[in-house]
Amino acid sequence: MKRFLFPALFLTIIGLLFSCKSSNENGNIPTNAIDPQVVENPASASPGGTNSRKTPAFTFDSEEHDFGTVTAGEKVSFAYHFKNTGDADLVIRSANGSCGCTVPEFPKEAIKPGGDGIINVTFNSEGKEGQQLKTITLISNAIPTNYVITIKANVVPAK
Repeated sequence: MKRFLFPALFLTIIGLLFSCKSSNENGNIPTNAIDPQVVENPASASPGGTNSRKTPAFTFDSEEHDFGTVTAGEKVSFAYHFKNTGDADLVIRSANGSCGCTVPEFPKEAIKPGGDGIINVTFNSEGKEGQQLKTITLISNAIPTNYVITIKANVVPAK
């Protein structure tokens, strides 16, 4: 019995190793992946270091907004104003809410150095109750590549 168990186990392990492929080998690249041709990150290794490369930078008027008390089912919005305080074009690749109730809209065009933009965030309080804290993650060519802004609300039941 032991004579057959070892070869069967060995063949099973070998079969598993060869059947596993990474998602890139299959050509399955996530739709929200950063395109390296669109976003050139100056933090990557390069001759001369990062000091020789221009970089964009976010500066927000406010990184957090409190809607205060909101009635369940109400949709509320806020416009986050930001400025590119860096010395290269700022490209926002994506903006993702921490749940489906938080929907961000962001500029699709590059923001020139010294230019400004708006991130509109809509929060749908339907099905929510109590204190809510939601995040919006911006992925861009700035350093760091991920930048998080937040919204807060106290959702009370409709009367």
